[in-house]
Amino acid sequence: MKKWFYPLGVVTLVGFVMLFLKVSKEEIIAIDHTMSELLAGNAFITLFHYIGETKFILVAMLLLIIYLWLHSRNYRAMLFVLFSVGVGNVLNQLLKKWIQRERPDVPHQLETFSFPSGHAMVGLLYVFTITYLLTEHQSNNKIKIFMWILAVLLAMMIGLSRIAESRHYASDVFAGWMVGYTWFVVVALWYEWRKKSFKKE
Repeated sequence: MKKWFYPLGVVTLVGFVMLFLKVSKEEIIAIDHTMSELLAGNAFITLFHYIGETKFILVAMLLLIIYLWLHSRNYRAMLFVLFSVGVGNVLNQLLKKWIQRERPDVPHQLETFSFPSGHAMVGLLYVFTITYLLTEHQSNNKIKIFMWILAVLLAMMIGLSRIAESRHYASDVFAGWMVGYTWFVVVALWYEWRKKSFKKE
């Protein structure tokens, strides 16, 4: 990863904490209301929620682990997937239960808590994990940049789909992106540290 990716993880952690502390403030509520009015009912954006569904992510992660095992027996990378996406999902559930923010009040709403958005957080984690591992040995910088731009856009659309469906407030989604990226950086740091340690042995 580029060196500036790491301090960005600190920035997103601070951003998450600040958003959590101000989530009930008028300015955040105003942003939530504006984003909801802007995106609510957008059929195109709503389609992306399927890519962030648990079943889809489980299949994608299973295929990635099988690929890593068959292609290179890269057990550290397989642990990367489990730590990033699996533990990240558990972290999301723990944060939701701790913060206990109610979801937007709409008919047929989900019964789980709202902050941070699981689709936004875990969606970013699994998309970034796939991209990171697929570009790890990619020498063509143009291809790497293209794949990361695609990953960022896809993670954004997965998160925004929850606002379009009125399943989450915009602040839930922003928080999911922030804490998701922070956790991704933590796992990437561990992975790269272990890789360097292995080379020295």
